[in-house]
Amino acid sequence: MKSFNILPMIAMISLGACAPRYLQNQPPVMPVEQQAPAQPAIPDTAAISGRVLQQINTLRGNIGQAALVPNPQLDAAALAHSRDMSAQNRAWHWGSDGSSPLDRARRQGFTGTLVGENISESYENEMQTLAAWMSTRDTRDVIMDPTATQLGFAWFTEPSGKIWWTLLTAR
Repeated sequence: MKSFNILPMIAMISLGACAPRYLQNQPPVMPVEQQAPAQPAIPDTAAISGRVLQQINTLRGNIGQAALVPNPQLDAAALAHSRDMSAQNRAWHWGSDGSSPLDRARRQGFTGTLVGENISESYENEMQTLAAWMSTRDTRDVIMDPTATQLGFAWFTEPSGKIWWTLLTAR
């Protein structure tokens, strides 16, 4: 025969009766795992890309560097890599097929010289991600390289809200 300590049960019942009246008739809260996931807002891709390009060109202009121009081939390579990093669930410069940043740019028809690639996985927005890149010398150098003339920028957002960012600079 099991014995129960009745004291904790009486205490819980008593405390429940002490709840304010406005809470006593409320429906129970649904457990988080049963709630519908929040749907991320559909981003305005052009506005986000425009803000990043404008901020980068402002930063470059502050030190006398030429402005970057967007390159749709580099944007496509950046998007493909952001999606691939999500599928691999790791932020790194190699594609799931072993491709390098240059390989991915070439697949999109880019024939110039690749300067560098910055990547990130975060829940942060584009300005926070850019600030993080600017705070580290290696990633800042990719953005501020004086030989760079073109920019590719894209991201992939998972349903959870996790974002995979890719930025390419080239000439």
